[in-house]
Amino acid sequence: MNQTNKRLNGTFLVSVSLLIVFCFNVFCCSGCSNSETNTENKKEDYSWFLHIGAAFGNAWCMYGLGATYLSEKRIGEAEYWFLQAAERGSLEAQQALGGFYFSPSAYGLNLEPRYPEAVKWFRKATEQGNADAQCALGVCYHKGKGVEQSYTEAVKWFRKAAEQGDAAAQHNLGHCYYEGKGVEQSYAEAVKWFRKAAEQGHDWAQYNLGYCYYEGKGVKQSYAEAVKWFRKAAEQGNADAQNKLGVCYYEGKGVKQSYTEAVKWYRKATEQGHASAQYNLGNCYYSGKGVEQFYTEAAKWFRKAAEQGDADGQNKLGICYYEGKGVEQSYTEAVKWYRKAAEQGNADAQNKLGVCYYEGKGVKQSYTEAVKWFRKAIEQGNAWAQYNLGYCYGSGKGVKQSYTEAVKWYRKAAELGNANAMTELAMCFEKGLGVAQSADVAAAWRAMAEQAKAEEK
Repeated sequence: MNQTNKRLNGTFLVSVSLLIVFCFNVFCCSGCSNSETNTENKKEDYSWFLHIGAAFGNAWCMYGLGATYLSEKRIGEAEYWFLQAAERGSLEAQQALGGFYFSPSAYGLNLEPRYPEAVKWFRKATEQGNADAQCALGVCYHKGKGVEQSYTEAVKWFRKAAEQGDAAAQHNLGHCYYEGKGVEQSYAEAVKWFRKAAEQGHDWAQYNLGYCYYEGKGVKQSYAEAVKWFRKAAEQGNADAQNKLGVCYYEGKGVKQSYTEAVKWYRKATEQGHASAQYNLGNCYYSGKGVEQFYTEAAKWFRKAAEQGDADGQNKLGICYYEGKGVEQSYTEAVKWYRKAAEQGNADAQNKLGVCYYEGKGVKQSYTEAVKWFRKAIEQGNAWAQYNLGYCYGSGKGVKQSYTEAVKWYRKAAELGNANAMTELAMCFEKGLGVAQSADVAAAWRAMAEQAKAEEK
């Protein structure tokens, strides 16, 4: 008897649901000649049918109510109906709840994320084999949001979704292979998955595939192929790709060199606040490439990049202050921006900060601090820092005087093409300072210095 009642109740609910759908279709197809009034009536009819369906336990109607209330920013009611639908197995509601809890800001809501709840509902949706939820759960594991961080688990879920053709998951799996997180590092596998996602139009996968071609990682190096994929992503509005495409035009890699095109793409990326593009556009104004040379505009863009923490932008803004180009000259401000960039590991800024300490410009003069910063820049192979450290050893400033050490650092800088270091080496060989005296070797270094200076011009 109980089984019979259950079957009757089930049949009744199905019949009601079908009746609701039928009536909804009839109302939606009627009165189409009216405009705004008819639209408002349809909204009211739609809401009424959803409430009736929800009252009879229809999960689809419950989900519809949740979506309606969410669009109206009636958060409590939206959450209630999503939960009602999700608990009845609505895949759409489970996904919506997961997203709602993981990233409320994506829904325009100023609420704190509830990661454990997001994981709970993403996991329930994965039990129905949903690829979006599998990918989302992978993201939770990758970032350690709502679960203990695990790249292995992230890869597991990304792979499940990727094998269903989910482009976002394919891209994420490619990233795991690229970085060797949760799997053995493999550029070839990274390229394989980036390509699958890129061919579906995933902009980040297109950018990353382009980057692999640019660097020759996992594929034969090809600037032309890199440009192809950067362009596809750039045309979708990907700021990283727009900036990188600008770089290709600036340097003439994979495309005919064009500063004008470079500026065009840098500007598109700056419109999205891309820091590196802001720096690159500033450089174009600084050098007058692709635009009329204008130091004020250059300083403006360097500042925008610098304020976002871009080390190159900070260093170049420091140069503007040091030289008084586009801004009022100030060694103090120069040192401020050099230091910010230097602390991020920018070798040129480290060397320039060393120079400021050596000369006592913008800071209290200190040869010891100068040597400290020269050494930091040297660790990254900066030729000017090598030359400057050589000069410190030659003069005994900040270090114990040693012509042998001076020659050592002059030679390193000279081998990197530094003309000043070549000149100093010539002098050392002429006078026999730190090396055996040799007029011939001195002449050779002096000739190389002259050639290097000519090439710089």
